[in-house]
Amino acid sequence: MRYHGDGRGLREERIPIPEPGEGEVRVRVRACGVCRTDLHVIDDELPEPVLPIVPGHEIVGEVDALGPARPGDAPLSVGDRVGVPWLGWTCGACPDCGRGRENLCPSARFTGCQRDGGYAEYAIADARYCFPLPEAYDDVAAAPLLCAGLIGHRAYRMTGDATQLGIYGFGAAAHLIAQVAIHEGRAVHAFTRPGDTEAQAFARRLGAVWAGGSDEPPVVPLDAAILFAPVGALVPAALEAVRPGGVVVCAGIHMSDLPSFPYRLLWEERVVRSVANLTREDAVEFLAIAPEVPVRAETRCYALTDANEALEDLRSGRLTGAAVLVP
Repeated sequence: MRYHGDGRGLREERIPIPEPGEGEVRVRVRACGVCRTDLHVIDDELPEPVLPIVPGHEIVGEVDALGPARPGDAPLSVGDRVGVPWLGWTCGACPDCGRGRENLCPSARFTGCQRDGGYAEYAIADARYCFPLPEAYDDVAAAPLLCAGLIGHRAYRMTGDATQLGIYGFGAAAHLIAQVAIHEGRAVHAFTRPGDTEAQAFARRLGAVWAGGSDEPPVVPLDAAILFAPVGALVPAALEAVRPGGVVVCAGIHMSDLPSFPYRLLWEERVVRSVANLTREDAVEFLAIAPEVPVRAETRCYALTDANEALEDLRSGRLTGAAVLVP
C-alpha cells in the first residue's frame, strides 16, 4: 500500500520483492501497527518523504533474507522474529550520534517516510534497528509497542518523578504508557476530545483516577503533562493545568501551531519540551519493561488492503486503542 504524494490516499500495488543490501535484512511482515505519524505522511505534513513511499513503522515480522554483514553488527539469523521502529538508519558519525542522541542525527532516515515501511508483505530494514520482541506478545499485540510504546516511554521519562500525571489524547500511545505509570504508582488524569465518553471510560478501566474532556481543568494541579494529541492549542491548556515547576511534554512528531498565550502560564519555572523520535536504548528499555507490567495493547485488526479504512478510523477518533494491519 503506497502513497504517491497526490493526496489520494494509499494505492494497492504489486512491486518486486526487495533484496537486502549491506547491513540489511529482509523481513516478512506479520503485522504492522497504524500510527498517527502515518497520517502525517499521507497528509503531506512531514518534510522530505521519499515518494512513492510505503508507510508503516510498527513492523513485526520474521527475517527471511540477510544482506552482506557489516563489521561489528549484531548477528541476525533467518527465522528471527524482530520489530522495526520509526528510526530506521543513522550515520553513526555525527556529534549527536557520538553523544548518544542518535534520535537527533541530521542524516537520519525514518521507516515509512524515507525508507519503505510495513504496509506491505515484505520490508527491508537496517539490522542495527531491528529488535528482538518479548515472547509474551503475539505479532498483533507487539506491533503497537514499536512506536506508540517507544515514543510514549521516551515522553514519560521526560516527566521525571511526577506523581500527578496528565495525558492529553488518550489513543494508542497514551493507553500503553498509562499502564506503566499506574504500575509505578502514578495518578493518571486522562484528557480526551470533549464529549468522547467512550475514551474516558476506557481510561478509567485502565486505572486513571480521573478522565474528562481536554476543555476541562484537572481536579488537582498536575506535576507533568504529556500531549499525544497533535493540537497546539492544548499546550497553554496543559501549562495552566501544571503546578509551578511542572513540565509539559509534546510527544508528537507534528503539531498544529501553538497559539499566543500569556507569559504567566510559563512563569514559575514551568517547562515546555518536545520529544523527537527514539533511540535504540529506548527500545531496549521499554521492551524489557512492557512484559513486567504487563503492558497490554487494545488492538483492532484490519487487512493490509484496508489500510485506508484504518487510517480514516484513526483520523476520525473511531478507534479505541491501536489499529494493526495484517497481510
